[in-house]
Amino acid sequence: MSVKPVKAISIIGLMPELDKVIQFCGESQVFHPDDAMSFYSNTRNFIPLNVKNPYSAPLQSLRSAADMAGFELKFTGLEDFDANDGEVVEYVEFLISKLEKMVNDRLRCKQEKDSCLRKIEQVGHFVGNGLDFTEISKCKYITPAFGRLPKESMDKISRIDNPYILFFPCTNDETHCWGAYFAPIEKCHEVDRIFSSLYFERLDIPDIAGTPEACIEQLKKQLEQLDSESKRLEKEISAFWSAEKDKCMRYYTKLEELDTFHAIRRYVYKYHKNFILAGWIPADKEKYFTENLDKISSIEYSISDGKEEMKNSPPVILKNPPFIRLYEFYVNMYGLPNYNEVDPTAIVAFTYTLFFGIMFGDMGQGFVVALVGFLMWKLKKMEIGRILIPCGISGMIFGFLYGSVFGFEHVLDPVHHALFGTQGKLMEVMEADTINMIIYASVGLGVATIVISMILNLISSLKRRDYESAFFGPNSISGFVFYVSLVAGLVCTMFLNIPIMNTAYVIGLIIVPLILMFMREPLGRLCSKKKKWQPEKWGEYCTQSFFELFEMCLSYVTNTMSFLRVGAYILVHAGMMMVVFTLANMVGGAVGYTIIVIVGNGVVMALEALLVAIQVLRLDYYEIFSRFYIGEGRQFNPIRARRTEQNH
Repeated sequence: MSVKPVKAISIIGLMPELDKVIQFCGESQVFHPDDAMSFYSNTRNFIPLNVKNPYSAPLQSLRSAADMAGFELKFTGLEDFDANDGEVVEYVEFLISKLEKMVNDRLRCKQEKDSCLRKIEQVGHFVGNGLDFTEISKCKYITPAFGRLPKESMDKISRIDNPYILFFPCTNDETHCWGAYFAPIEKCHEVDRIFSSLYFERLDIPDIAGTPEACIEQLKKQLEQLDSESKRLEKEISAFWSAEKDKCMRYYTKLEELDTFHAIRRYVYKYHKNFILAGWIPADKEKYFTENLDKISSIEYSISDGKEEMKNSPPVILKNPPFIRLYEFYVNMYGLPNYNEVDPTAIVAFTYTLFFGIMFGDMGQGFVVALVGFLMWKLKKMEIGRILIPCGISGMIFGFLYGSVFGFEHVLDPVHHALFGTQGKLMEVMEADTINMIIYASVGLGVATIVISMILNLISSLKRRDYESAFFGPNSISGFVFYVSLVAGLVCTMFLNIPIMNTAYVIGLIIVPLILMFMREPLGRLCSKKKKWQPEKWGEYCTQSFFELFEMCLSYVTNTMSFLRVGAYILVHAGMMMVVFTLANMVGGAVGYTIIVIVGNGVVMALEALLVAIQVLRLDYYEIFSRFYIGEGRQFNPIRARRTEQNH
């Protein structure tokens, strides 16, 4: 439930040793490279090592060729792999050329088959009319046109007063008539124009000879030959892949590794005859990392703690137990914590699960949500699915306390009577007394959440040495005293009849904190020992601070009231299910009643699950995170080959 410590490392060595250093940094899988320029004050003689990656092009070509061939490339182990880099590239290029040739042959064969089938379809429209394409092609004074006309246009032809407008039909389908017309060469433009107005669709008849029947027979023989060739090519490709698959996977894995490791060179700088490489490693891997670096001659390195390198924004590794780790998904959506900031994942895990369960309290529907979440994760690997599992279980727990199972409010009455000694169920949500209790409990939950957020802000601000935010901001010690004192005073006066809000109480615990918050900027600068602590214009500062303080006081009220939505959704759920059962009773009959109840439960579950998930996330982001969390950190992203497989 924290940010894992990291350390900055800077490596300097002679250029001939660079390959060894890069090889180890990549194989370690714990090295996060960074811009070395930011780690040194004098970088005048630093020259970037701009080297073209020789592995990117063959790797991309191999992926493309394998994809076109229909083969899946997978990472595998590299035990006893002794080929050098040149041999890897040479074999991969051989593999690419073979795959591309076989794929191109298969593609050519497929295109010829498609062309043959298209010709058979086209020529088939003119079968049975004694046509001879060889004789027609010998005509010197007429131009033939083959195609189809809409059946409506056939009637119009007979009404056209032109001796050259003649259409010879061959075959028909539901909407068109296939055939040909013949026009004298000197009249072809006029005839073509008239037939075009009749929506004649011309076909490009292939260059064939003889009758349509003979042509089709010839094309069918050609198609059989192409089928045989296609099968032969498929067997050839399959046999080649069977023979080369294992070797291909090993060379592909090595090439992927070489390509990934070469990316480290982007961060390398030359300094005379030396190289400089800087980055980050987890603190618990320091011994392993340095012991292996010591084996490389002619290099030196220096290591510093991440806290000493805050100006370089150390990358963040979140360290959470399995259940809390599920909610890193939401933290990543908002933004990772800075290295010196409180990790809010545990807060999200607790509040999100708790609020979701309270707002979605139904034992049966909670079980369905948990089941759907499990299937979403197992079948689709959706991160939100894993979060829905504990949320659904939380909904089941609160549904049990509410006594609700798929909207049936009295199924658990005997269980509640046995466990809690109640006459009916433990809690009747729609009763007036219970509604009041829900409203008060929601506000109380909001107050507690805001107070905890203020405490977290104090811790986080002190870690960042932001004294203005820690002592004088709206979520600081001053804001904490003001808010708690005001809430305690109102509760004691209005509900407990304890008159604690006397003059000393108001001045010391309410007015003084307000004054401190009003003066937070100059006081914060004083605490940070800044020389220019006074505002440039006091009048402008006082005016601006007055309106900010007024807005701040309003935000305390609105933020607290935002938590009323937690209780409101309890009542909304009960009300929606009441509507479902009212409709079911109106329909009547066992079948109609059952259908309405099932459909109604499905609609309520889908609608409420979506709305509750969004509203709880809103409470976390806007009412909790906004008080103590910045979220401008960057992820620790070490160089890793085969990253995809490792992540799974």
